[in-house]
Amino acid sequence: MEKINLVRVLMLLLLLSGCLGKEEINDLALVMAVGIDKGENGDIWITTQVARPADVRGTTGSAGGEPIWTATGEGKTIFEAIRNLAKFSSRRIYWGHNMIIVVSEEVAREGIVDIIDFFTRNNELRMRTWIVVTEKKANEIVAAKTGIEVVPGNAIDRLFRFSPIVAEAPRSNVMALSAGYVGEHVHPYLALVHLISRGVDEANPQEFGSIPQVELSGTAIFRKDKMVGKLNSRESRGFLWFTETVDDAIIPLTCPDEEGWVSVELRDNSFKLTPIYKEGKVSFEATIKSVAHLVELGCPTPLEHSEVTEKLAVQAEKYLKEDIEMMLDKVQKEYKVDALRLGRMFQAKYPQHWDKIKEDWEVMFPDVVVSVSVSVDINNPQLLENPTRPSKD
Repeated sequence: MEKINLVRVLMLLLLLSGCLGKEEINDLALVMAVGIDKGENGDIWITTQVARPADVRGTTGSAGGEPIWTATGEGKTIFEAIRNLAKFSSRRIYWGHNMIIVVSEEVAREGIVDIIDFFTRNNELRMRTWIVVTEKKANEIVAAKTGIEVVPGNAIDRLFRFSPIVAEAPRSNVMALSAGYVGEHVHPYLALVHLISRGVDEANPQEFGSIPQVELSGTAIFRKDKMVGKLNSRESRGFLWFTETVDDAIIPLTCPDEEGWVSVELRDNSFKLTPIYKEGKVSFEATIKSVAHLVELGCPTPLEHSEVTEKLAVQAEKYLKEDIEMMLDKVQKEYKVDALRLGRMFQAKYPQHWDKIKEDWEVMFPDVVVSVSVSVDINNPQLLENPTRPSKD
């Protein structure tokens, strides 16, 4: 009898806890995106994008309100700015569903140690939350209605999900940022986002490009917590070979012996970085091997399939090598920060030699030789095996 009563009490507690959880959710303002800017008086400006659950569900038209509520708060610190949101928010700000943190370049160049500290210390925030830098104001990115998603923060989150098929920006989150900041002899990096007028207004379709859209492309390079420079889309692709896995990418090439453009898609890629220590000098060998598909041939050509693919393979190898060499020139010679983790690669292979040079690595890094070797094999064309020719030929 006592056991039966105990089970009844436990079931009652479970039901009560469920009811309490539901009530708490109704009291929360679910942040989907946050932007961090510098105010005119030097204070921190926080812009939050909060979802309105009832209106988000109203995608079928049953609800007529806006799906998001955008609000700003100001303070001497990030925490104070967020707390000031409570002055006019009817619900408690909740970070558990936040998808992205947008930092303005102005803030990034002054230093983001406070941002790293706050968002890694916050027990509500997920460490896999995306974090990016924008050249403009972060509040413009956060407030922009972009893509086909109802919630803008969700649209930017999906950009990251599908960014590997373009391979022009790193997949930067809070965990990677924190690891890059606290790690010895390495420096962090973040993806760049841009607000570019690409969308078409349905009410005025003749005004093409009148609606701004968020674009994920490029890399912001940091020295410790301060942003020191940027990589463009091609340089970022060269960067990704060293820091992530390049599974897919499109390379535009010119038609062999003809005017026009060709698209080659990298499909099966491998990258190997080999540290070398010889006669007291450190160097690296970077080797790329790729199998690419010919997915577009925008020119009739009299050449046979084998001739076309051989000529395109040479172009593709040169193109990829240029990506990496342009990136190395920026990171090594101009920014002089080991965001590539070359020191760690050397340490893993030569731990005893690393102990001797690690204190001088910052000085050595800009002059370390990185030789690049690229091999591209173009096969398995998805279009016609032989190029399309004019019907009169």
